[in-house]
Amino acid sequence: MLEGPDLFIEEVSNGRDVLARVKRGEVDLVILDMQIGSMGGMAICMDLRHEESYGASEPVAVLMLLDRRPDVFLARRSGAEGFVVKPLDPQRVRSAVRALLRGEGYEDETFLPATVRAANANHE
Repeated sequence: MLEGPDLFIEEVSNGRDVLARVKRGEVDLVILDMQIGSMGGMAICMDLRHEESYGASEPVAVLMLLDRRPDVFLARRSGAEGFVVKPLDPQRVRSAVRALLRGEGYEDETFLPATVRAANANHE
């Protein structure tokens, strides 16, 4: 979904390795799945924010890949700058990545419930 000449993508094999990799520097964006082996995406994001809060690491944008609508609350609570709700759509993921790399936030609107309007009771 994200390959291209302007992006270098690096994977870490364990959720606990994310913080160490970020501390080594030159990371512009971290993409986290809510379900990561030894440590969930929310815990990793909170760990990053904790380290940033007292200057132990540089701030880095976080994009969360969420499994379900209720995870939106967790993504916001953990301090992620953006999220995309599964099933993943390549266009939404690319849009989220571009927004976060520009320093903007991104909230996937597919999680929003449909708006239902009741008929007007005064309708003639």
